Amino acid sequence: MVAAIVSLMPLPALAASKADTEAQFRQWLQSDLWPEAQKSGISATAFKAAFADVKLNWDLPDLVPPGSKPPAEQKQSQAEFSSPGAYFSEKRLQGLAATGRSLANENAATLRRIEKTYGVPGPIVIAIWGRESGFGRAKIPHPIMDVLATKAFMSTRGDLFRRELIAALHILDSGDVREAEMKGSWAGAMGQPQFLPTSFLKYAVDFDGDGRRDIWKSTPDTLASIANYLAKKGWQRGRDWGFEVSIPANVSCAQEGPDLAKPISQWASDGIERVSGKAFPSSEAKADGMMLVPAGRHGPEFIVTPNFYVIKEYNNSDLYALFIGNLADRISSGGGAFKGEFGNVGKMLRSDVLKMQKTLESQGYDVGKADGLPGFKTRRSIGRWQTEHKMSPTCYPQENLMGKF
Repeated sequence: MVAAIVSLMPLPALAASKADTEAQFRQWLQSDLWPEAQKSGISATAFKAAFADVKLNWDLPDLVPPGSKPPAEQKQSQAEFSSPGAYFSEKRLQGLAATGRSLANENAATLRRIEKTYGVPGPIVIAIWGRESGFGRAKIPHPIMDVLATKAFMSTRGDLFRRELIAALHILDSGDVREAEMKGSWAGAMGQPQFLPTSFLKYAVDFDGDGRRDIWKSTPDTLASIANYLAKKGWQRGRDWGFEVSIPANVSCAQEGPDLAKPISQWASDGIERVSGKAFPSSEAKADGMMLVPAGRHGPEFIVTPNFYVIKEYNNSDLYALFIGNLADRISSGGGAFKGEFGNVGKMLRSDVLKMQKTLESQGYDVGKADGLPGFKTRRSIGRWQTEHKMSPTCYPQENLMGKF
């Protein structure tokens, strides 16, 4: 194997030239990757054809060529939390909503059929399409086999990309797409929905009836594949994604999280109201909802449904799911920006948040993953600590809390 070959090289040779690395790559394909591909059902002919024109892409990030060391882990010092509001560019959202409404009308018949089949509303599907690839208009330039082969051979996440590379071989073997058309991002996500190859194999569908799952050129296949993904992840038919609300001061923000769900009627009885002034839909009253305060008390507040967390399966970020939900509302009913504004939450360093998390953990609080990112478990732990120390809970890491834990 390549690892063994490299270990036997004299030290000066470890700083391999690109030509040397290319030669090691070809050796790796035959001695290491091919047996695994063969075991998964790929023929020798298909394997040879798939890699005939594949080249290492030296411009990709996170590469670790043979003989070099992975980059040292960067200090968590960037200012990441000046305001989550920066994620919600009003100009961008307005542009996506206008185009999304037009495309929703243009594809109305397809979207009706998709909603009947998968239970996912058309505006949600259109919103994800817009966010992922600008409704298929964004340039997706990279030959996916080059990206995956390069990253499988020499990246910091080789095992992940190795699995995706084997999956890509099965996509080629299926005949759904020719290799020359199988384009993706620098991170290996393919086509208009930005599916990794393993997701393509699980969720891509042929919705235009031409016998191929084409997420590169077919709008029906693209939209239906997005809907199928969400349906398979647990989308609850007939339910909304969530509602912007006003949470009274006497209701603690430390009740946030998908593991603290309770019927929406109970949230309403606590005094939580929709900012629109409308009542919660009667169909939602007995169904579970969850509190979400992405900026603690310094931003818009929400009661979300399990469908919010299904959207997060597409991209594991509260802000991403809120972006999709807000964009879908704009497309479906002409909604606008959230009424609550993301306030000035300071300029906490990620390393400062990490220090807070570790201190809270040492006191028995569950912050989720101590990584410097203020997820819901960190936010509510801060709120609980504030309450226990006779402070009004804000549920967000701020500079004025530094040194108090």
